[in-house]
Amino acid sequence: MNSDHIDEIVGQWRRERPDLDPSPMLVVGRIQWLADALDAALRPPLAAAGLGNGEFDVLAALRRAGAPHTLTPGQLSHRMLVTTGAVTKRVDRLIARGLVSRATHETDARARVVGLTPAGLALVDRLVEEHLANEAALLRGLTDRERADLERLLETLARTVDR
Repeated sequence: MNSDHIDEIVGQWRRERPDLDPSPMLVVGRIQWLADALDAALRPPLAAAGLGNGEFDVLAALRRAGAPHTLTPGQLSHRMLVTTGAVTKRVDRLIARGLVSRATHETDARARVVGLTPAGLALVDRLVEEHLANEAALLRGLTDRERADLERLLETLARTVDR
């Protein structure tokens, strides 16, 4: 299916159920299609590095935290919008690969912190460059104005959906 197929689906619904307004599909259907298409376009470099999106999210969140590139599991959960259980599974997989470490918090012996290892830092730095270049390439068909308009509209939609 491609994005143009959404028009066809809406037309079919208009024909079969003229009492309904299928026009929301023109936005929501395209967003859903785009989410799948963007994931398929952005996933290969991560997969080539043996990472899923979730593991990359952990590495990226730690990198964005700044030196010393450590966060508690709760902070990771908040920054990645996932449960602490999901964080634990992802961190365990990354520990097994030597990309992150788990240690006792320096001021609270009951707490743990997760940090990037040198190998994890090198990997995330390489991957984020490739990831951002891929994202920029995917947006190159938009003018600066279109991109700014889309950013604003998506932000508004996100706030609306979040309510």
